Amino acid sequence: MEKIISRYKGKGFKLTPQRLAILKFLEGNTNHPTAEDIFREIKKKYPTVSFATVYNTVEALRERGELLEITINPDRKHFDPNPNPHHHIICKVCKKIEDIFTDYSEALKLPKDITDEFEILGNHVDFYGICKNCRN
Repeated sequence: MEKIISRYKGKGFKLTPQRLAILKFLEGNTNHPTAEDIFREIKKKYPTVSFATVYNTVEALRERGELLEITINPDRKHFDPNPNPHHHIICKVCKKIEDIFTDYSEALKLPKDITDEFEILGNHVDFYGICKNCRN
């Protein structure tokens, strides 16, 4: 918990007990939870926490670059607590999301007319398939 506190202290991010619980839940979480998933988990320990608190916290983290927003289903945003460059593979059946840390920037060469118009700052690729559990 001290690691989490020191990471956010002094960054203009108020560290309430509910926010600390959200940060602890997200720390190292590779499940790409939705705000609803986070809310359900935090509510177990803090029954009075509101969904607005959870949503506002993840939005504040996203705005600060601490969370990535992943849109698989336009009705449900997923959040990735790993803001380092990486890609995702998503199961079309169960919607499980896994991280892919291979750099595809060389394979994704854009045409000159685009690179003349845009300075490329990064890329993100979503792959889709059917996971092993859903195939069985």
